Amino acid sequence: MNPAEIKKLRTESILKELIPEALANLDDENLKNLCVVDVECKKGRYDAFVYLDKMFFNTHEQEKILNTLKKASRALQNYCMSEQGWYRCPNFHFKFDDRLEYQNHMEALFEKIKKEKNES
Repeated sequence: MNPAEIKKLRTESILKELIPEALANLDDENLKNLCVVDVECKKGRYDAFVYLDKMFFNTHEQEKILNTLKKASRALQNYCMSEQGWYRCPNFHFKFDDRLEYQNHMEALFEKIKKEKNES
């Protein structure tokens, strides 16, 4: 692994811890309890994609939360910079995580194929 890759992974790991702390410091009850599933930094660490757990939020609530997060993004970046002593922080792009849903869907499809194959 090259040094740039190690630095990127370290940044992702730090942000995975710092973002929930930053969210807990906000005055918004909807944001305080959000669960950060993963953080993925892009090359150069200018952008960080923050994946959130959908929990029990419907589509309307998810949209509302994403809009609120967009507005709070600067405060979250400032928190991370002050905690780490960083000069700059990646731009956050928040998304609700569909990967687990997708994985479960794929597993169900494979199970269905396997079942149909056994029946024939």
